[in-house]
Amino acid sequence: MVLIEFEEILATAILFAWVIFVVAFLTRKLYDLMVKHGFEGNIAIYYNRKVIHVLTGGFVALIVPLTFETPIIPLIMAFILGALTYIPHKTGRLMYWFQTADNAYEVSFCIMWGLIIALGWVVSRGNFWVGVLPVLFMSVGDALTGLVRNALYKRRTKSWWGNLAMALFSIPVGATLGIAGMIAGAAASVIEHFEFGILDDNVMVPLTSFIIILTLMLLAPWTITL
Repeated sequence: MVLIEFEEILATAILFAWVIFVVAFLTRKLYDLMVKHGFEGNIAIYYNRKVIHVLTGGFVALIVPLTFETPIIPLIMAFILGALTYIPHKTGRLMYWFQTADNAYEVSFCIMWGLIIALGWVVSRGNFWVGVLPVLFMSVGDALTGLVRNALYKRRTKSWWGNLAMALFSIPVGATLGIAGMIAGAAASVIEHFEFGILDDNVMVPLTSFIIILTLMLLAPWTITL
């Protein structure tokens, strides 16, 4: 029987409040500030998405292994946030400072965040880092490539310069799980460069890196440090 400790509930409340603060208050203020200083609306939105990636997805993912015994609550929290970000698309009342009508990538971000962390914990029999690393590639690594592209081109586009920035983060961080993690980080940095139709980066980056880690765990266990 899986028991949920009081400390986990308290941590969830604090982390959930932090995510809401970043999404509903901080990035809204950042949007207003950027627009006031001459940024186009779509550029401000793009920067805000990356801020949310790092300060919510990345930060909370780092906290999970230190705080939670199982991925049950993080998974539930991720799905709740996925629903909360989907509802504005359904109702047409977008949170204009980070959402756009042409895609709902933030929804897939929430869902994949929860699923990959949970699956990583299950397949590794209790090691959160198997799922946390792919989530960090998505949250922080992908954010870096987006920030570099936006700074260079002032629009949403693909650039190998951005992927290089992602690799400089993802490969060293991937070393947390040994060679397997480094290979996964490198692969995530490459796969981000390509479009896969309805499967956006928030799906392909964590999924690809997770599959690589899982495959190497099974076929070449010496490449992974658990």
